[in-house]
Amino acid sequence: MITDTRPPALKPAPETIAVLETIEARLRWLSSWTIHNANHLRDSRDGLKVGGHQASCASITAIMTALYFGALRPQDKVAVKPHAGPVLHAIHYMLGQQSLGALQRYRGLGGAQSYPSRTKDTIPVDFSTGSVGLGVAVTAFASLVQDYLIAHGDMAEADAGRMIALMGDAELDEGNIYECLIECFKHDIRNCWWIVDYNRQSLDSTTADRMFRRFDDIFETCGWRVETLKQGKIQRATFARPGGAAIGEWIDNCPNAEFAALTYQGGAAWRERLNRDLAGSPKSLKLIADHDDAALATLMTNLGGHCIETLLESFARCDDERPTLFIAYTIKGYGLPFAGHKDNHSGLMNPPQIEGLRAAMGIAPGEEWAPYGGLGDNAAAAARAVVEGSALARARPEPSAPPVPVPDVIPIPDGAEQATQAAFGRILLDLAKSGDDKARALANRIVTTSPDVTVSTNLGAFVNQRGLFRRQELKDVFSAAKIPTAQKWAGHDAGQHIELGIAENNLFLMLAALGLSAPLFGTRLIPIGTVYDPFIARGLDALNYACYQDARFLLVATPSGLTLGPEGGAHQSINSPLIGIGQPGLTYFEPAFVDELALIMRWSFEHMQADDGGSVYLRLTTRAIEQVERVDDSWREPALKGGYWLRRPSGAADLAIAFTGAVTPEVLAAAAELAEDVPGLGLLMVTSPDLLHRDWSAHQAARWTGSASAPCHAEALLSQLAPHAGLVTIIDGAPSTLSWLGGVSGMRVSPLGTDRFGQTGDLPDLFDLYRLDSRAIIDAVAQLLIDTRRLA
Repeated sequence: MITDTRPPALKPAPETIAVLETIEARLRWLSSWTIHNANHLRDSRDGLKVGGHQASCASITAIMTALYFGALRPQDKVAVKPHAGPVLHAIHYMLGQQSLGALQRYRGLGGAQSYPSRTKDTIPVDFSTGSVGLGVAVTAFASLVQDYLIAHGDMAEADAGRMIALMGDAELDEGNIYECLIECFKHDIRNCWWIVDYNRQSLDSTTADRMFRRFDDIFETCGWRVETLKQGKIQRATFARPGGAAIGEWIDNCPNAEFAALTYQGGAAWRERLNRDLAGSPKSLKLIADHDDAALATLMTNLGGHCIETLLESFARCDDERPTLFIAYTIKGYGLPFAGHKDNHSGLMNPPQIEGLRAAMGIAPGEEWAPYGGLGDNAAAAARAVVEGSALARARPEPSAPPVPVPDVIPIPDGAEQATQAAFGRILLDLAKSGDDKARALANRIVTTSPDVTVSTNLGAFVNQRGLFRRQELKDVFSAAKIPTAQKWAGHDAGQHIELGIAENNLFLMLAALGLSAPLFGTRLIPIGTVYDPFIARGLDALNYACYQDARFLLVATPSGLTLGPEGGAHQSINSPLIGIGQPGLTYFEPAFVDELALIMRWSFEHMQADDGGSVYLRLTTRAIEQVERVDDSWREPALKGGYWLRRPSGAADLAIAFTGAVTPEVLAAAAELAEDVPGLGLLMVTSPDLLHRDWSAHQAARWTGSASAPCHAEALLSQLAPHAGLVTIIDGAPSTLSWLGGVSGMRVSPLGTDRFGQTGDLPDLFDLYRLDSRAIIDAVAQLLIDTRRLA
């Protein structure tokens, strides 16, 4: 038996508890009815189950009631567990901030979303949540962003809010939770609450009994306070009576699966089992006999996560900045007919069951949607007063952050031969040192971050100039000892680089939190994250999550493709360009020349701040290539649309090479060899396969709606070739990144690229082996010319 040794907290008034219990019951009903309406009452044209999670909602309604109407402050931000979305919508419905129509269209087009969404829902949503615990971990990084803003003078300490995550216990199985936890410890985060709806049931089964106390150990080791809310008020009072301690000890030792089954079976089953197991304790048997079946079931299921008083006291006791994990014991499906049943995760109440619940709550037929239906006038007035007086009702709309100035021109680093990765680092350093007003303003808002590859992605010079962010000063021991070192990294509260451990998932969650700084905290930051290109896939789910909620950031991924040759196949990216093309909310560029990079970076800084903008992904390389001499600036505008003619085709050209990035020297070498035999050969520099494809796809769709006008950019470019022309496409990556260009005008295509895992080697060997060298390009051109002449 675990004795409750927690210090006393301010006791909430009994009338307050009673009103909150009334609100909690309404939320349980409204969330259940919303799901029932979607599955049983609304017309189904396709016959598919709409779904929803009535049991998952019921297990957390008390927690959300106590939080939203008792503990929450206007400046606090909350990530709601995905399966509790209907409860969040019910809360805003009671506040008058959610429409009846949206609830009636739950999980339908234009209705309330399945899971809370910043970009798709009409109610205020602080953080989007879906699966795999990402909505939990992002709150910790948001707390770090808040500390950054406070340290930089962009937020008052008194305005700091708590970053709160409401999570299901199955999310504690997710690895990103623990990757995040380690990073939290290193950065000494604060003002973060994670509240676990510990119902001990997941989709397939009950959770492992042996995890009891393990979560406490893990979090306490990482500096968190752990509040375990196992017993409700009724249990604590009863277990203090003669014979009660043995009942409490029995509950503590009861396996999760058995507790769930007894809960589903009800009072008679509880009685039979307790009488048998506690036969040697007369006082316990008498205490059991003092309860009828209904009262006994109420006692045994009066867990801390369903007790408003227990929740309020615990929240009040933790009213400080220390990160806290609340483990609130609950019952999945609490208050519903299938409470405790192991199959209730996706289970739905049938019509007779929902009718029984409606009648039990005193809700008249036809008043199911009434926010305060089933309550008398006095009770309804009291509940309405608490709801309308809550912090949520007083919360201000999301702030509008002013834009960060962007220089009219970003200077191009000098050098006859340069790599885009090195040039990226030089551009950032130049911004950090610039005396230009706009450049200085931009540099002051840049926040860089990287998962232990800061040096190898050329961020080191910027960090030398601007420093590491630390709330407590971190001295550079090597510099202080006068030991020569290229990295002079002092940590202080004015630093602008957040160094992360080697966990790419954390990188993208950090970028998500930084990229939401404007709507969450009213201050716009310009986040830049660097990562090795192949390891985008390691954090792809978190990248998708960041883009889904419209976080704004610049992702610089380098080195890419086979250009990381000596590191072998595990470090050579293949499909990352396809990720760039396929990821909504992210625009992918792969510049070859440094002047392209400077132009694209300037565009990116503006695009990240535009109302209709988004995030940007730059795929860069360590390969130094000879820079091109420009005749004029005519290339600049088409480059920002996705591509331009580096060498315009002459006459009715039969052939062109479309290429991007690191393979440019091979293309130029091949073109020089082909100059005499193919004098009209065009060289199409593709700066963004993503923009070209997006524009073409949108143009195709517009044709069916009658809204298509001028040709898309890809059509305009390729129109300068003969109708029967062939196209060689080449990229140090998946060949399908560019091969689709043949479909724009019906051209034959010979695609070159990498579609296999590479191996260790230098670039000449690897480019030869995987057919990315000039000889492979010449062979592809020759074959296309042969085919063209045969068809002609």
